[in-house]
Amino acid sequence: MTVLEHFFSAVTQTRRVQLRNSCCRPFQTTRNMLAIHSPEHLEKGGKRMTLTDRCWSNRTIWAIVVLGVAVILSVSLAKGGQRFAPGGEAIYAGRNATGYPQLVSVEPLPETAMEGEMCAWVPAGSPALLAAAIGQERLMAQSASAAVAEKRSSIVLNRPPARVIRDPYPTYSAVAVDPKNGEIVLQDENLFQLMVYDRMTNTPPTARLSEPKRIIGGHDTKVEFNCGVYIDPKTGDLYSVNNDTLDTLTVFSRSQSGNVHPARELSTPHRTYGIAVDEARDEMLLTVQDPPMVVVYHKYARGQDKPLRVLRGDRTGLEEPHGIGLDTKNGWMFVANYGNVAAHPDGGGNSLPGRGYAEMRPGSGKFEPPSITVYPIQASGDTPPLRVIEGLNTQLNWPAHISVDEERGEVYIANDGADSILVFRVTDSGNVTPTRVLKGPKTQIRNPTGIYVDPVNNELVVANMGNHRATVYPRAAQGDTPPIRTIRTAADGTPALQIGNPGAVAYDTKRDEILVPN
Repeated sequence: MTVLEHFFSAVTQTRRVQLRNSCCRPFQTTRNMLAIHSPEHLEKGGKRMTLTDRCWSNRTIWAIVVLGVAVILSVSLAKGGQRFAPGGEAIYAGRNATGYPQLVSVEPLPETAMEGEMCAWVPAGSPALLAAAIGQERLMAQSASAAVAEKRSSIVLNRPPARVIRDPYPTYSAVAVDPKNGEIVLQDENLFQLMVYDRMTNTPPTARLSEPKRIIGGHDTKVEFNCGVYIDPKTGDLYSVNNDTLDTLTVFSRSQSGNVHPARELSTPHRTYGIAVDEARDEMLLTVQDPPMVVVYHKYARGQDKPLRVLRGDRTGLEEPHGIGLDTKNGWMFVANYGNVAAHPDGGGNSLPGRGYAEMRPGSGKFEPPSITVYPIQASGDTPPLRVIEGLNTQLNWPAHISVDEERGEVYIANDGADSILVFRVTDSGNVTPTRVLKGPKTQIRNPTGIYVDPVNNELVVANMGNHRATVYPRAAQGDTPPIRTIRTAADGTPALQIGNPGAVAYDTKRDEILVPN
């Protein structure tokens, strides 16, 4: 190797060292310079070096480099543009002297000649590995947050609401009369209780309310959303139907009052509503809103006893049935239907449906006109009605409970949606006009849901959900006839909110109103 080649090798090794240091620790070197040293001093070989020394060192190195390049170019030009191998043989001759510096060759630095620390190439991870790493980091962060949360002490905020919308007074949903004992029994669906009054109770206009003889209510009674009531004419036992939350029919004796356990219980289908009893056969008939059906039990059934028969199916015409009444004289059953209906998977039958039956077929739901459907009293399975009372002339609008007057051959309907009582003949069919209509401001009828014909005392009793009162009329009353007696549970003029089992709430910003579906 010539002197020039030795010189070139030395210069090259110097550049290699500088490149290696620049690659392997660029950020650390810069950071250490800023964090450890003052601007006036740098470190060299364990001794401190001033900026002036550093500048002179750099200038010396660059002077050597420039001198070496000049010598190489001079030799190359003197050889006639030829490049020589270490053995002195010419490789090629393709350069002529121009008087200016020229590029002789470009050769890569051999990695084997580099000594010391090398920069390692790290391959990029796959997307799956990257996602897994991110997920692991999130999991660790959540675990850390949970650990911090466990150390925090829990705080119970017993904060009273700004205001409460609630009706504090009883609201009547159903009524029955016990002529033998001279009592009127009213279902209070708002406060979940049965209220027993003397039949002749009449609240004076100036009085705040009338006190009942006894009340059955409380947690032990299992009375919730109680919507139907029946009085055993022989024993005076009270049968109470629950609708939405407790699928249980409860029976109380005449001597029971307060927060007492029922004398008897019967598990019933969900959303049972109406009740009627065929005393001659000891059979109890209950309506179920959905799936729409009439379920018949033995009158003294209890616990998990199965029904004797079931009336249900697409041909029955049952459309969210509510009230039910019996004409045992003619052997007929009358059912009041709201008109909401949908098809169900099994189509009906003479037994309680399985759980899948409650799942209505998508797209099959529809609204039909409200109606009164009539069946044989022993009907079961998918039996179509004998006749149907339905149409605009009937004035039916949310027909609730039914009471049948067998002596006069009439059917009384508590017409909730139209604030009226409708009376039809038991033989009516189709789009017929009622025989009588009891309606008007003097009647004090507001959202009636309960009705009872008392043939013994020749009276008609109505339970109103819209004004905290039960009203009593002559049996054949019609038009805008005022009641002969009133049982009131709140001051006159107190509005009834009619909030029953609310499932949601919304706020209408345009009208500044609160919407509560029940």
